[in-house]
Amino acid sequence: MLKKILVAALPIFVLLAIPFFLRPASGAPSDAPAEKLVIISAHNESIKYEYDRAFRQYYRDRFGRDIELDFRSPGGTSDIVKYIADRYEAEFRHFFESDPANGEWTPEIAKRFAEPGVENDPTAPEAVRKARKLFLSSDVGIGIDLMAGGGTFDMQRHAKRGFAVDGGAQKRHPEYFADDVIPRSFGGDELYDKDGRYYGIVLSTFGICYNADRIAELADPAPPKRWADLAAPRFYNTIALADPSKSGSANKCFEILIQQCMADSGSPDKGWEEGLNLIKRIFGNARNLTDSAGKIPRDVAAGNAAAGMAIDTYGFTEQEWNELQFGGTPHFFYVPPEGGTAVSADPVQMLRGAPNRKAAEAFIDFLLSVEGQKLHAFKTGTPGGPARHALRRPPIRRDLYAPEYREYRSDPNYNPYESGASFVYRPELTGPYYGLLRILIRAIALDPQPELQRAWKAIIDAGGPEKVPQAMRAFNRLPFPYAEIADANRALRRDAVEVAAVIRSWSESARLNYLEAERLAKEGK
Repeated sequence: MLKKILVAALPIFVLLAIPFFLRPASGAPSDAPAEKLVIISAHNESIKYEYDRAFRQYYRDRFGRDIELDFRSPGGTSDIVKYIADRYEAEFRHFFESDPANGEWTPEIAKRFAEPGVENDPTAPEAVRKARKLFLSSDVGIGIDLMAGGGTFDMQRHAKRGFAVDGGAQKRHPEYFADDVIPRSFGGDELYDKDGRYYGIVLSTFGICYNADRIAELADPAPPKRWADLAAPRFYNTIALADPSKSGSANKCFEILIQQCMADSGSPDKGWEEGLNLIKRIFGNARNLTDSAGKIPRDVAAGNAAAGMAIDTYGFTEQEWNELQFGGTPHFFYVPPEGGTAVSADPVQMLRGAPNRKAAEAFIDFLLSVEGQKLHAFKTGTPGGPARHALRRPPIRRDLYAPEYREYRSDPNYNPYESGASFVYRPELTGPYYGLLRILIRAIALDPQPELQRAWKAIIDAGGPEKVPQAMRAFNRLPFPYAEIADANRALRRDAVEVAAVIRSWSESARLNYLEAERLAKEGK
């Protein structure tokens, strides 16, 4: 009888055992729903594609799970920064008001809960100090795990405000942060935060891109070599630029230009004046204005502009593509400017309240690993290289510039650690005023751009700056000298109505100066 029961039950046991024997081995992907990693970034689609493809494989190999990368792109870096700040204010307010013991949410708390150091400021109201401490001890999040790209300034600001938290890479991989792998700083710029709140992934430099066909059409067909060349009268109505109030990369480029002028003149005061007036003349030559630095090389390559400012990775990538299009003879070129560039890091950071901290940590580790660095630097189809798009981003790890990798790298002769910095960036001169700079350039060069360009055209038509010195003096007036920059910066920390009034005064003053310059130039003065 028992034998008959066992025989009858055998098929049932087999059916029940099938799922067990077909279960994935440890480390293999399971049937569980894929995890999600949310990244806010202004990176282009090529970078996003290669990140998605490579990290999904990396995560599957190490954790036996599938993961989806959800990229959010509300605009350029400045748009992203504003979005993050607005979301943290909204989420912290909800958290704050959920507990009556916290008291009343006030406009001052809204304004100052993310103010660095206010928690220890005895002059600040107690309610503000308590709210700040509550925020810093909380896990309030905005549904986003990481911010990728955008430059160190905004990520440093996020770290100080409390929006970014320690990504933990120094604890997990201290070997990555040896001086011969990833140095603490280079060329005056910090490459990662000592407290782990951002990590440089690649190095960036800025240069000049130009279209050889458009340059050949000019009266003087010499290609631009220096920043000052972009301000020359011969380039009137031919330059492509990005709005620094929307593009962090564009603002960084203008900051470096000013630093070069400071270094060349030997005086911060004189360099500030020369740098801003150089920027005004470049905007006087503008033909195209975009919200993203990544669009400039495409505009120039398409012939919509003769030249522009570009990040090295976008410049080199466009040149390679142009070379393929024209059978090895490119019409588009990217060149580092003679005498004026600096190296900066393009980082990643974990945001407070990251929904998937484990995956966010893994993503940081991946980008800093040799595998992740190969993805940025190697040619397509090489071992460890990208599958579809050569990213041409200089790796932050020094060991990736070793001879053993030379044949695989997209730009084997380019090493920013050896040749990228033409001068030492001095963060104390312009770093504290980086936010002011983007506002000031918009106020004196973008808002009154019609008047600026008419004045510059009148000066050119009169024979150039030397022929009309009075007009140039009016054109070169600035809202304030470098000696007053700290006061100007404080003026931007008042309430919104007062700040708007300050910015309007700068714009109106610039507009009137350009109108005067135009009149004087037409009078030959």
